[in-house]
Formats: sequence, structure tokens, C-alpha cells
Amino acid sequence: METIFALASAQGRAGVAVIRISGPNALSTAKTLMHSLPKDRVAGLRSLFDGSGALLDKALVFCFAGPNSFTGEDVVEFHLHGSIAVVQAVMKELSNRPSVRLAEPGEFTRRALENGRMDLAQVEGLADLIESETEAQRVQALKTVSGHLGDLVEGWRSSLIRSASLIEATIDFVDEDVPVDVSPEVRRILQSVRDELVREIEGSHVAERIRLGFEIAIIGPPNAGKSTLLNALAGRDVAITSDIAGTTRDVIEVRMDLNGLPVTFLDTAGLREGQDTVEQIGIDRALDRAKQADLRVVLAKDGQDFGLELTDDDIVVAPKADLTGQGISGLTGRGVEGLLKRVQTTLSKRSSTAGLATHERHRVAMTETHSVLLTVLPLIDRGPEHYDIAAEELRTAVRSLEALIGRIDVENLLDEIFASFCLGK
Repeated sequence: METIFALASAQGRAGVAVIRISGPNALSTAKTLMHSLPKDRVAGLRSLFDGSGALLDKALVFCFAGPNSFTGEDVVEFHLHGSIAVVQAVMKELSNRPSVRLAEPGEFTRRALENGRMDLAQVEGLADLIESETEAQRVQALKTVSGHLGDLVEGWRSSLIRSASLIEATIDFVDEDVPVDVSPEVRRILQSVRDELVREIEGSHVAERIRLGFEIAIIGPPNAGKSTLLNALAGRDVAITSDIAGTTRDVIEVRMDLNGLPVTFLDTAGLREGQDTVEQIGIDRALDRAKQADLRVVLAKDGQDFGLELTDDDIVVAPKADLTGQGISGLTGRGVEGLLKRVQTTLSKRSSTAGLATHERHRVAMTETHSVLLTVLPLIDRGPEHYDIAAEELRTAVRSLEALIGRIDVENLLDEIFASFCLGK
């Protein structure tokens, strides 16, 4: 295994910059830059020198002997003054050492996975944590990084292995001292796992929306004040407004942090019969995005129909309160705060059902496992002559769960996952 190094903090000028080294030669390489290494896991102030003995910087140095480190290997961290020149000088000096090389994106985390310090779900959670912009995203990502999803999946896996063992014992060792009728216990175990899978699959849809952000479409007829409302929500002019019907032709997006929840408001074209080809394209796009949105804010008078089936959660308000005295107005701000509270209440209620699984890949693996259990339970009820098929099906389910946490069959996913990481991770 090669020894790697990289800047682990952000690029550019900062108060402190962190350079990380990991691998079998991490400690020996670090020692060539200073007179002595600090004790393991104890910060030490050290002067760093180049090959000619010139001072590079004074830094706090941390040593972490493997396997008790982030990567599971020997790791050294230099906490330098955050000058661009200082970082470049130390990086250049490390690059001159024959025993180390610059890390590839995500290589530190990949080594943590390969060395058993993290499972694949935790890796994805770490990527989500780095990308998190709101409190809800941070809290959700931390649960995954902390291993909660991995623990849940491991519990399911153990239960399925236990069930398969009971079945196989009945098949192979009928003359031994084993229970003859294992079906009640197996059925109880499998039904429990099945119920937990259903809850987690349902919760994964909301969890994924928290990770990616909820989409809220503002829809209504032309000149209902949709673009003006979007500008009021954004606090700046992001959409062109005018009294000319059909001004908005494309979907305009504004991302916001709504009391910790990530949301994207969509300003859409006014819904009517298009007056020209371009406007009709905009209207078609508006309808499409509105149908896919998690929530819709409808600026309309009572009884107006836009060809959309609204849900009980969708918010219908009267437009242009600056003229009518009722409803909402982006121009004066009337009703905007109340609208935001209604949106927040609706999405907070949905978020309370979020599960631990946050990616489509997780949902696919859980759905495959659930489908297998739906096949196995009837086989158990049919009796021992079907146990061999049931045992094989359970092994398939176990493999699906193992793929979820990265134990098997995920090599083709790793390059894509780690490509999103920075060099220092």
C-alpha cells in the first residue's frame, strides 16, 4: 500500500490549513520534516524544515498509529498556518519524498472503507455531510456517518442468516437434536424484518428529499403575481416581472434554507392556452415540474382548474392582495410570512417520517430484500419440502443487504462515489 498525502482543509487563505499523510511510511516521512515526532494522539508543536534545513513553518502535529485512525493506517496531520505560500511549500517538500504521492479524490475515505473503518453507507453519509447546507441535512447525514443505517442493515442480515440456518438445519440434520418444526420462529423473524423494511423503504423517499431538497412549485394563471412572489421569497430580483401575460417562459429556481429544511421554489409559466410555440413549451414545462414537485403553491381564485390534481397539502391562496385586500402579495409582502409558515409546517410533518436510507441505491437493495421475503414466507408455510428453495432465496436477500453496506458487488460503484470527494478526504 502506497503512502499518500493531500491538503485536508479548503483551498485558499485561512487561519489554519491541514495536510494529512496516510500509509505505511506516514510516520517516517513526517519525521524527515522535523527533529522528533510527538507522542501518538497527542498534539505537539514542531518546526518543519525542508531538505536543506530551511524553516518551512511551525505547526501542530498529530500522529495516529493504525489501525486506530480515520483510514485504519498510520496517519500524520500537520496543522499549519493557513497561508497559501506555507501550504505550497510543505506540499512541495512532501512531493519530493520518494515514499509518498499525492492522494486521489476520496482516497483517504476509500482506504477507511477497505480497512473496515467505515461501511459504504457511512461513506455516502460522509459525502452528504460535506455537501450539507441546512440543519436537517446535517442531522440526517450525521446519523448515517455514525453508522445507524449500517447497524440496522446488519441486524436484518443477522436475522436472515439465523432464519436460513434454522431452515438448513432442518434440511440437513433431521436426525440431530434440532427443532423439527422451525416455521413459527422463522416466520416471526421474517415478518419482523419485512415490517421494518417497509417502514424504512417508505421513509427513504422523504429522507432523499431532505438530502436533495424539497421542490415547491408556484403555479397559477398569467399575471397572478408568481414571479413577484418568488422575488419576495428570494429577497432579490431573480425573475422578470411585468404586466404582459406570458413573460415567464422557463422554470426559474431559487434555493432556500427554510428553518433548517432545504427547499427550492419554482416560478413557472402562467397556465393558459399558449399564444405561441415558445410560450406553450414553457407552459408544458410548468405543468411537468408542478406534477413532479413535492408541494404546490397555487395562486388562484376559488374554482380555477389548471389540469392538476392537487393534494390536501397543496396550498391555494388568492393572488394580488395588494389590489383585493385578501390572500397574498409578493409586492407588499402581505401573507408571505404566513405562507412560509404553512410550507414549513407541511414539510416538517413529512420530514418526521424520514428513514435512515437516503439514496436510491439503498432503496433498491431494501426493495429487493423485501421482495424476496414476500416469496419466502409462503414457501415456509408450504412445509419442509420447500425449505431448500426458501434457504436459497434468503441467501439472495442477504447478498442484497451486504451490497447495501459495501461488503460485496459494489466495486463498480466506488469510483463514482469517491469522485465526488475532495483530495483531502
